[in-house]
Amino acid sequence: MERLVGTVSRGIRGPIIREGDDLVKITVDSVLAAAESEGFSLRDRDVIAITESVVARAQGNYATVDDIAEDVRKKLGGETVGVIFPILSRNRFAINLRGIARGCKKIVLMLSYPSDEVGNALLTYDQLDDAGVNPYSDVLTLEKYRELFGENKHEFTGVDYVQYYSDIIKGEGCEVEIIFANRAKTILDYVDKIITCDIHTRVRTKRILRNSGARVVCGLDDLLTAPVNGSGCNEKYGLLGSNKSTEEKIKLFPRDCDGLVVSIQDEILKKTGKHVEVMVYGDGAFKDPQGKIWELADPVVSPAYTDGLIGTPNELKLKYLADNDFANLSGDALKEAISEKIKSKDGNLKGNMASQGTTPRQLTDLIGSLCDLTSGSGDKGTPIILIQGYFDNYTNE
Repeated sequence: MERLVGTVSRGIRGPIIREGDDLVKITVDSVLAAAESEGFSLRDRDVIAITESVVARAQGNYATVDDIAEDVRKKLGGETVGVIFPILSRNRFAINLRGIARGCKKIVLMLSYPSDEVGNALLTYDQLDDAGVNPYSDVLTLEKYRELFGENKHEFTGVDYVQYYSDIIKGEGCEVEIIFANRAKTILDYVDKIITCDIHTRVRTKRILRNSGARVVCGLDDLLTAPVNGSGCNEKYGLLGSNKSTEEKIKLFPRDCDGLVVSIQDEILKKTGKHVEVMVYGDGAFKDPQGKIWELADPVVSPAYTDGLIGTPNELKLKYLADNDFANLSGDALKEAISEKIKSKDGNLKGNMASQGTTPRQLTDLIGSLCDLTSGSGDKGTPIILIQGYFDNYTNE
């Protein structure tokens, strides 16, 4: 019988993960139990994905605010430090800011505007236009910002992040000066020891600051790259990808996940005879048109994945074929023609007009985004995602 269902994404419920738990066993057992309960079978090239949060939790990859403070003092001297381009997030950045402030005497906080790197808005472009402000060149003091724009609360959280971040810094007994600017080297008019907090533009920002005469430049990815007083760490990403755990503790991005995904793949093959792909996923990469947030606050969508997930989709656009190559066909003849075209397609369709409009992104970014949307970030209790049929096409029975 012809298969009438394509890609299916299922959230798989699992136990609450604690430090030291066997995540390979838990993942495999949870997927197989769900298959038995719901009456479906695993197939070759199914994708099993595990959220980075439970991976880091099982690893015990945590650090405290005091650990952050000590690393900041060690690497930046503990006096006046510039903190530039942070995202506006209570979960992602606020606790890191607390640690940075605890390790300094003064912070010059430079916020990008009208929004942060991932789209959280302080202002709208209409507000800037009405005030005659050029975000590409103008530097605003806190006083000028308030005079022109007053209090601006985030549309969804209701938080005035300017006041919120200021209160966090002052709450640690640290002096604060806030400016608004979008050119990295502006901070050097105030201080020459800098922590740059941007995520996806951090390499360029560091280069600009160093070339412009900064004495010390650290990214968030340069803090907590090694244990501090026995803490967790992330050698590659440091504080990037971290989340608030408690008021005094953060969960870091997971480390060394390659062995985990391969072990799950091997165990599924052993138990079912099916060769699945496995990945660890964090934030998806998609933009919310209302709030303008594009979500990806992690340094990557997936820190680890099996080899079958390397690359980009190699797909033909069905509507292009129907409207162009086979515009004179319909019904079974059209179906047969398109099926034959798919079966005979090249292994690399880059530059082929029949592939235009397909999504030119890495498989891990596409699949990780689907996983993030499926699992959500709240109380669904599905830290494991099973995706079936992702690599199928119109011809698969």
